[in-house]
Amino acid sequence: MIRQRLRNITQLALKELHSLLRDPIMLVLIVYAFSASIYTAATAMPETLNKAPIAVIDEDRSPLSRHIIDALYPPYFMPPVLITSAELDARMDAGLDTFALYIPAGFQRDVLAGRAPAIQLSVDATRMSQAFTGSGHIQVIVQEQVNEFVRRHRAVESPPVDLALRARFNPQLNKAWFGGVMQIINNITMLSIVLTGAALIREREHGTLEHLLVMPVTPFEIMTAKVLAMAAVVLVASAFALNVVVRGLMGVPIEGSLLLFFSGAALHLFATTSLGIFLATLARSMPQFGMLLLMVLLPLQMLSGGSTPRESMPELVQLVMLAAPNTHFVMLSQSILYRGAGLDVVWPQLISLAVIGSALFIFSLARFRKTLAAMG
Repeated sequence: MIRQRLRNITQLALKELHSLLRDPIMLVLIVYAFSASIYTAATAMPETLNKAPIAVIDEDRSPLSRHIIDALYPPYFMPPVLITSAELDARMDAGLDTFALYIPAGFQRDVLAGRAPAIQLSVDATRMSQAFTGSGHIQVIVQEQVNEFVRRHRAVESPPVDLALRARFNPQLNKAWFGGVMQIINNITMLSIVLTGAALIREREHGTLEHLLVMPVTPFEIMTAKVLAMAAVVLVASAFALNVVVRGLMGVPIEGSLLLFFSGAALHLFATTSLGIFLATLARSMPQFGMLLLMVLLPLQMLSGGSTPRESMPELVQLVMLAAPNTHFVMLSQSILYRGAGLDVVWPQLISLAVIGSALFIFSLARFRKTLAAMG
């Protein structure tokens, strides 16, 4: 009996793979999602501050003011444009400058005399991300240049505390490292739901699901075959993306065990493919399935902790999202791939994914059986 079930599941899974190979749209989607999509999402992820246009009104025209202007260099800023105070408002109104730094006359003299001169920074706050981060960058740059200039021209006491900054896991602070891995994580979720849901809806639209009902196979075998076949496709594609695109093409170092990561990915796929079956039983056509997918996929990805830290979310959202497989998969993936964590660290996420996957599979199977009974 068990051997016959395994044979049925294997044959049905092979049928699913053959059907997928005859679907060029899905094949293109899989190839794109785990190749060009990964690379473009990582490399096109803009720095929060990248080539921001800046103008400088230098009324001091001193060595110190020139040091400050020379420190405003790419890639954070465009080469500074020297303007007059009369040009400031017109350029800001036209959107030519995001920042305008005003250095008053006598600035160097006041600094060397121990006074605290003020300089003005005008910011175009409609460019929110650059405005917030850029103002902080400019403040740090000005302070560093002033301190260095003062140390060269008069004796100053050493600060009582020297802060040594060491960035762990991403010493270059390269956003492409984060973007590439997170795009793989998001695409694993998306493709697993899309492939299983589309496979079920395609069979219903083509009438082949009715043919399966007259064969000696059970709903459990049909659903298990779809889950296994599509999970295997996504696992192979994600392995290619992680090793060839992320590690090979982009040069992103992977710290942890890939075997442990793909074990967690398999458990995650067990949950998300089951979710895809459930959504397909609710939808009557592919357009309806697409609308349901948007309603489910966006919250899963945005609230799982992959885009923003979970700690910054409301406590109710954090609590509710513990029931989502994405939350635990993101935690597991970041711990393994970024920080090199082992089984002793990620075992709670593995157990959570197994429990959530089992619950979703049982719930989706019950819904699938009900749908087949209605068709019969």
